[in-house]
Amino acid sequence: MDRNIVPEWILLNNQVIDENGGIKDLNKDKEAVKSYFLNYINKKTQFFHSLEEKLEYLVENEYYESEFLNLYTKEQIAEIYDIAYQAKFRFPTYMGAFKFYNDYALQSRDGNNFLERYEDRLSINALYHASGDMDKARRLIRSLIAQDFTPATPTLLNTGKKHRGEFVSCFLLEAGDSLNDISRIGEFSMQLSKIGGGVAINLTNLRAKGESIKGIPNVSKGVIGVMKLLDNNFRYADQMGQRTGAGAVYLNVFHPDIEDFLQTKKLNADDDIRIKTLSMGVVIPDKMIELARDNKEMYVFYPHTVFKEYGKDFADIAIEMDKWYDELAENPNVRKRKINPRKLLDQIATLQGESGYPYIMFADNVNNQNPLAGKVKFSNLCTEILQPTITSHYADYDKKEQDDIGLDISCNLASGHMGNMMKHKKIKETVRAAMDIMNSVSTKTDISYVPAVAKANRLNRSIGFGIMGHHGYIVENYIAYGSEENIDLIDVFFNTVNYYSLEYSMELAKETGLKFYKFEQSKYADGSYFKGRGEILPKTDKVKALFEGMQLPTQEDWKLLQENIKKYGLYNSHRLAIAPNGSIGYVMSATPSLTPVKQLVEERTYGNSKTYFPMPALDVAEFMYETAYRMDNFKIIDVIATAQKHVDQGISFELGITSEETTRDLQKYYLYAHYQGIKTLYYTRTQKLKIDECESCAV
Repeated sequence: MDRNIVPEWILLNNQVIDENGGIKDLNKDKEAVKSYFLNYINKKTQFFHSLEEKLEYLVENEYYESEFLNLYTKEQIAEIYDIAYQAKFRFPTYMGAFKFYNDYALQSRDGNNFLERYEDRLSINALYHASGDMDKARRLIRSLIAQDFTPATPTLLNTGKKHRGEFVSCFLLEAGDSLNDISRIGEFSMQLSKIGGGVAINLTNLRAKGESIKGIPNVSKGVIGVMKLLDNNFRYADQMGQRTGAGAVYLNVFHPDIEDFLQTKKLNADDDIRIKTLSMGVVIPDKMIELARDNKEMYVFYPHTVFKEYGKDFADIAIEMDKWYDELAENPNVRKRKINPRKLLDQIATLQGESGYPYIMFADNVNNQNPLAGKVKFSNLCTEILQPTITSHYADYDKKEQDDIGLDISCNLASGHMGNMMKHKKIKETVRAAMDIMNSVSTKTDISYVPAVAKANRLNRSIGFGIMGHHGYIVENYIAYGSEENIDLIDVFFNTVNYYSLEYSMELAKETGLKFYKFEQSKYADGSYFKGRGEILPKTDKVKALFEGMQLPTQEDWKLLQENIKKYGLYNSHRLAIAPNGSIGYVMSATPSLTPVKQLVEERTYGNSKTYFPMPALDVAEFMYETAYRMDNFKIIDVIATAQKHVDQGISFELGITSEETTRDLQKYYLYAHYQGIKTLYYTRTQKLKIDECESCAV
């Protein structure tokens, strides 16, 4: 194809909007899909006379593994493919088709031919993750081809391939304070980045700038020096030039380097401290908000002096600042200094307006709702993963002492399509199918080169089922975002998802005899998790109609579930987490996550051309859409907070603001979000600002 000639399908897709950016003709996008398949995909797809011939070719040429296929007969494999193809799936948008074939479909090594259709990729996912269980394979392919849910990008992409990357691509590591610990964190970050992983690192344990090393005062370079090292690491280990490494660092606001930490992302920051690649997040305990509200000064505490005095890592103390603040403040052996918490909050808001950073984790909101033993001390690149960690400490290489391996985190994710789950009336079935694939990923994954990640995955089998397609679904049903009906829908839907995920995890524990690590110390075991939970039925007429014909859990169901969980335990330590749904949302033709859309027709640039993605239901309900930048942020917070009551981890939640909104406005949103029980805030996006998506964690 002549690269100077613009293909017909792109020209058609570009006719969706007019020269002023307004919606012109939505049918042109449907024409673009047809042209794309007729003139490109069909011509570039390698022809095989039969499924048997195709699979033999793909195995013999080392495109596919053979082991998982050998678990089935040829007739069984053919049945799964038949179910997929008989669904007669068609991509409703050009962007969806383009993203799948450009990013996910298996291609020949020379790049000249497609070796898979969408149906093939889904069939391979179903067969592989069913591990020879034909009934499970049938359930999986039916749910996948109906687009009731999708596995996360690395799972969908890599499953079944002979030469593949990992099934997970999001990791959380907690850094210890010794040079050994810092060196290993740097090594792990590069290894994970090399395989396409996004890595979040908690730096709160690190001694602050000017602290002592081996008794020599004022020699520590603080967290900024380590951030610079990590920044270079992620730029070096960049997935073979395909995209830059993705890393994030978190710091508790009671760390003395917090102000310098924030300066690293300022647009006019000096090159000596400026961080180019790393994302950043702050961990805010309630104590800071209390001191800011009372207009009092706030102590920040030097971690190494805290460790010498109490023998505890600073991250473990800083996360419980309500408990420790007064004692640390009054202890003359703990070095400290005063800052103004109101000015710090203003600094955070100012930086968010400039750059979109930092992410925010409200520490006490997270841990007050945390059902497990142990504290959640930081989050991931997209702020939806919230799990307790234990810091690892690494011995010298001569190994006279043993490494003390703690618990770090890998994110095994999938996302349901809310609209399809509701329209197909398959909440329970979708939750179970998604959990089957995520549990398969957990079982089949061993990140042995990061021992604390491998250990936690083995002990906890944590997963995260999320949701996309919310805004599109409510628009299609003429429900306004943030309305009474919307809150009603969210409350019932997520209560139901939570129930069925708990029920299935309990059944797996009963079947396998496996409970997650320290289940007996959890709020599930003592029953306190279930206080205030139970039957939630639709209140409004419209929402009642939407749930008609679906089995919603009753109060008796919840009571029986509580008893069974106490008796049998839970297989998974964590079950729910709502990711931002980046490129995979296009494949699913869904609006991202739970948050409102940013544009009615989204524009993306690929190569030398622009591609447009019209939001669902624009042809019938355009007037119902209101973009995030024009919407009342307090209403958005109310919707997210309603879902958050039922989600054991977090929700990737972006704030959208206009250039006219002030740092004072942002601080009001922070405080309202905190008051409503929101756990984390992801990017703040200003309408004039564009930020690259984190592909590693975007499911």
